[in-house]
Amino acid sequence: MKRKLVMLLTAATMVVSLVACGGGAGGNAGGAASQAAGGASSQESGGAEAGGAEAGGDVITLKVWGPQEEQALLQEMTESFKAQYPDKTFEIELGVVSEADAVSRYSEDPAAAADVFAFANDQLRDLVNAGALYEVEREADLAYINSEINALAIDSATLDGAIWAYPETADNGYFMYYDSSVFTEADMESLDAMIAAADAAGKKIFMDVSNGWYIASFFIGNGCTLSLAEDGTQQCDFNNAAGLAAAQGIQAFVDSSVFVTGDDSVFTAGLQDGSIAAGVSGTWNAEAVQGALGDNYAATKLPTYTTGDGTQAQMASFGGTKLIGVNSQSAHPAEAMDLAMWLTNEENQIRRFEARQIGPANIKAADSDAVRANIALAALALQSQHAVSQKDVGGAYWTPAEAFGTTLEAHDTSKDLQTLLDEMVAQITSGQ
Repeated sequence: MKRKLVMLLTAATMVVSLVACGGGAGGNAGGAASQAAGGASSQESGGAEAGGAEAGGDVITLKVWGPQEEQALLQEMTESFKAQYPDKTFEIELGVVSEADAVSRYSEDPAAAADVFAFANDQLRDLVNAGALYEVEREADLAYINSEINALAIDSATLDGAIWAYPETADNGYFMYYDSSVFTEADMESLDAMIAAADAAGKKIFMDVSNGWYIASFFIGNGCTLSLAEDGTQQCDFNNAAGLAAAQGIQAFVDSSVFVTGDDSVFTAGLQDGSIAAGVSGTWNAEAVQGALGDNYAATKLPTYTTGDGTQAQMASFGGTKLIGVNSQSAHPAEAMDLAMWLTNEENQIRRFEARQIGPANIKAADSDAVRANIALAALALQSQHAVSQKDVGGAYWTPAEAFGTTLEAHDTSKDLQTLLDEMVAQITSGQ
């Protein structure tokens, strides 16, 4: 259930009341915050609305949560934020909370939680359902997000037609690494061509098909879907005709002489000893893969594959992002929104890339020469055109999908594919 947030402004004090409303199209907190900020104008550096900071010398205290590895960077960014308001007094406290722990830490004590905090996009629904976030409604903020943030990142921040957070990064996904001495760029367009080239060279192609994150590539790429019903039940159609054709394509791949599976350690070890020449992974493995392949280091989007009905389907992927949210219980919501905008503007997304090699969600930042020169991020950007958000994938999906993939990897033919698919979907949709 969405929560409408109404801001009441007195001459010197802003008081926020949280009012639960059934149904509705979302809160009006952003618009009220904009009014409370005095009708602020847009800044050039990413569209953050200026003038949000309180006047009159009052101290504006904000708490910010971010991961340990970003504390120094956040310190730099918050100091530059303060510099935008030389006649205002900010006191900004940084706290170490990883993006993965945002929901659990917020739930411990919402009133004591950070005003501004980073979180992984698969936590969006839980945070919105908990009434934890201000909806992004200020015109300048929405204009910036809709014009300068990539489509996948916008979708990852959107729920029920409303934007609930500020996209910060867009680099949690997967693509295909490869040895350019074994494969040509043309080979990398189709899995069939890759298999032929790997077979001719006596090499293997790595993919963890028993992992639900990766195996979904085949199903979603052939038009299947995952969604959540209104009651939160996972919906899945992987057992329809398109799903069966996808499963037949997966089976052909795992039954080929070049297929190899395992975890990341298997992949990197195979690259190092020369037995593996290509594999599906993400940016977290970039340094290890580059070290193993040296001058032959290359990466690109996932290939197409041949479905059971003989057509070519582009392998899809899950695309994850990191978002910055504003706590609905913040005592200074307008200023917290200004800070969230500042932390996610073009300049700071480039700064984050330079410091940590993290892929920007900002289109202009992602198109910079430095980001484009990063082979892994360039491949991820290509794959992002075929990626879907993970926000509608609940916990019920993962174990049945893993079991299905494990059965295929084991070459277990005791049940036909349609039966296996029906069993998997029944488990997923029952939530058990």
